[in-house]
Amino acid sequence: MNSSFTGGTIVTDTELQNVDLEKIEKAVSMILEAVGEDISREGLLDTPKRVAKMYAEVFSGLKEDPKEYFKTVFHEGHEELVLVKDIPFYSMCEHHLVPFFGKAHIAYIPRDGVVTGLSKLARAVETVAKRPQLQERITSTIADSMMETLNPHGVFVMVEAEHMCMTMRGVKKPGATTVTAVARGILETDAIKRSEVITYINKN
Repeated sequence: MNSSFTGGTIVTDTELQNVDLEKIEKAVSMILEAVGEDISREGLLDTPKRVAKMYAEVFSGLKEDPKEYFKTVFHEGHEELVLVKDIPFYSMCEHHLVPFFGKAHIAYIPRDGVVTGLSKLARAVETVAKRPQLQERITSTIADSMMETLNPHGVFVMVEAEHMCMTMRGVKKPGATTVTAVARGILETDAIKRSEVITYINKN
């Protein structure tokens, strides 16, 4: 897989091929002109190209299905809690196309000893985040993808994030954190088990 290096970002050829870069460049130029900028000045000459390549990277999840990551499984005879916490992610709010970012916590209880690789959980988070998104949708998509593919006894997903649409515009409340959580299977019906998961997530 080839890649190009632009402004500190590595963008793969696949990401570039999936995006109409020229159309984005034209749109960015129009936006800059619309807000009163001089697009011929030195600092902005390459901005449309940079933004186009950035969008190719941050929206690369549109062409991927998170369920694909859960198709590689192992049979370990383990049917107790598995929790991966503090998975960092960055996404773009679909309402304003500004970033929101934070961390995801994913827990599941395998059925029949079927487990997936721990790195697959992080990759699923990244894939779901790399598209115009809502935090609520990220949370439910991860949980539903795991339930459909792994068929575990239960899944619990919690996402904590700061939204720049609340920080840099609108109410302008920096530091405000939004928490969303989704429970499926036994972790939805069994309050004690769900409470145990939340305790582990909040534990330092």
